[in-house]
Amino acid sequence: MADFTPKPEYKFTFGLWTVGNIGRDPFGAPTRDPKTPAELVYLLGEVGAYGVNFHDNDLIPIDATPAEAEAIKKEFRKALDDTGVVVPMATTNLFSDPIFKDGAFSSNDPRVRAYALQKTMNAIDLGVEFGAKTYVFWGGREGTETDSSKNAAEAIKRNREAMNFVCEYVIDQGYDLRFALEAKPNEPRADIYNPTTGHMLAFIETLDHPEMVGVNPEVAHEHMAGINFMHGVAQAWEAGKLFHIDLNDQYPGRYDQDLRFGSRDIKAAFYLVKFLEDVGYENPRHFDAHAYRTEDYEGVKDFARGCMRTYLILADKAAQYNADKEIQALLEEINVDDGSMDQYFGKYNAEKAGALRTQPFNREAISSRGLKYERLDQLTIDLLLGVR
Repeated sequence: MADFTPKPEYKFTFGLWTVGNIGRDPFGAPTRDPKTPAELVYLLGEVGAYGVNFHDNDLIPIDATPAEAEAIKKEFRKALDDTGVVVPMATTNLFSDPIFKDGAFSSNDPRVRAYALQKTMNAIDLGVEFGAKTYVFWGGREGTETDSSKNAAEAIKRNREAMNFVCEYVIDQGYDLRFALEAKPNEPRADIYNPTTGHMLAFIETLDHPEMVGVNPEVAHEHMAGINFMHGVAQAWEAGKLFHIDLNDQYPGRYDQDLRFGSRDIKAAFYLVKFLEDVGYENPRHFDAHAYRTEDYEGVKDFARGCMRTYLILADKAAQYNADKEIQALLEEINVDDGSMDQYFGKYNAEKAGALRTQPFNREAISSRGLKYERLDQLTIDLLLGVR
């Protein structure tokens, strides 16, 4: 049997807000006592995680005094040193505090926009202090409940101005840091600007420093909108913009559930893992999910181990798929190419276009060919269910 023990090369990471989730929801009080950031690092070290990520206020409370902040950082750094856990990514909380009730970078109030920039610069400093190389932006409040309240084009311009500002700040400070934008269609706002990975990719190309900015797609956020997540990831990868990824699971059409990775749609999770493994994705694999509210901290450890184990099992299944002779023979048959059409592909030229205009095609013969996708899909199911 394959070894499904987490190893550093997979760069499995969790946020302080994931394993530190205390089981509170809109209808119920917490079911777990809070742990300090250092205690959560020790927990992640115990389960074999590679890294821990944080929002600024996951680590340092928003109203902490300088002395309190230094004490927390000292304890956190000791836990990192004791466990070997690293900090690959950091981010800013621009959504919890009431000041952000109408957004941060897109707020109608210029004081809020200025405070958001100040808070972000401080949070970038904090992330870099602990070694973060990627900085994620999730615009959780950058949206509306009513479009009477904001000019959408102006809000996008404000977001662009803010991203340009923080890019210049990083350059000015000489930091080795790049940004990853995370899309979500809604929640906690009724509608959030740039709601999908595709929207974010288009937005990035309008920035002053697009080379510094990529995306952080999240399974749940795309599945909420009924989108094929792997396709969005593939688009980001092909564009050279897959800087980070959030792994979890989700039922389409529901609130953001942040379920344990692979616990809902194992087939979609398989295709995602297979894609990441096949293309050689080397950036962190971050689990942005929560343990069930029913669990104590032993259950939280079970949750964290489960996320990593499922990924490793699916990576092993992807290797089996690639080595399966029948599956590969079917794929070869499906993709058969005698080279007769090669002359028409690639860069346009007039001679090529002229020849293509006179090329005969037997539509009936071409369309009569069965593609055997049903057989291929069932072989995939058989493999996932362990009968191949």
